[in-house]
Amino acid sequence: MNKFIQLDSHANKHIKPILVEASSQNNSFDVQQWRRYIEQEIGFVLPDVQLQWLINAIDHTASSYGLTPKNLWHRLPKNDEMRQQLLDNVLIHESRFFRYIPSINFVTECAAQHQRLRLAAINTDDSAERNSDELFRIWSVGCASGQEVWSLAMSLISKQLKNYTILGTDISHRAIKRAQLGHYDQRQQSLIPDSCQQFIQPLCANSAIRKPSFCDSTITKEMIASNQAHWQIAPSLKQYVSFVLHNIIEQKPPTPHLQNVIICQNMLLYFRKFDQRDILARLSEQCALGGYIILAPGEALFWRPSNMRRIAHPQVNVWQKINA
Repeated sequence: MNKFIQLDSHANKHIKPILVEASSQNNSFDVQQWRRYIEQEIGFVLPDVQLQWLINAIDHTASSYGLTPKNLWHRLPKNDEMRQQLLDNVLIHESRFFRYIPSINFVTECAAQHQRLRLAAINTDDSAERNSDELFRIWSVGCASGQEVWSLAMSLISKQLKNYTILGTDISHRAIKRAQLGHYDQRQQSLIPDSCQQFIQPLCANSAIRKPSFCDSTITKEMIASNQAHWQIAPSLKQYVSFVLHNIIEQKPPTPHLQNVIICQNMLLYFRKFDQRDILARLSEQCALGGYIILAPGEALFWRPSNMRRIAHPQVNVWQKINA
């Protein structure tokens, strides 16, 4: 997920304008104006403790184009590349493998049950064979650099489950590219259970250059070095996974397919409550009948949708779609 510190929805209600001097450009600007811009673009509300991070992101983005923050502000509406770079610099791409194992175990069991039912239908009804290729679809919302997606893929295939597909989406272009690349450092490797270590392999120094088929040509040796990558996801997993740039506050979904499981953990708390409701409503629309939406424990406890019911689970905050 792209992480920020939790914020009360009324925290910014009476904030006075703050003029801050950008470090390298010596150009004063209203940081509240920039904070409102970020909320308008992606819905995230930056708390006061993140203002310096925001200032640094603005300053860094402006400097990379040889601009002052003021000039950057005027160019953003007409330059999608600048806008995306600013968002990439503002967002903190924090994630880790197998971060919340109860959720991963729940999804794995759902996929296993889906496969058992599908095989049973094939065995009892010849016509069901025509639909035997129906995929178990999983959507990881706010996937950051891909660790949650790859954790799910490892967990499912370790249980001999292959009839699935996982979509990871994020607003950060930089995070999506890293997720597609699937290169990670030794600290991340230590988080992967022994049963899933078989799905990773050592990283060759020039592998990103020699094997560009799964990653964008803009991925370079410098990006690998900056990530201190030491290993990569095994190619055998990549057929089950895709990553797409997507802004969750937009109306248009990232895929036309309804999902059996939608995972949206530790992201909603960075939005105002009315935005959370809108996001949850869109997610429920993309959830297949009988499918599940998984939130972080304690997240969106105010939610009372008429088409979903909360499942009694001791460790997972999970909702099931009961009607369209």
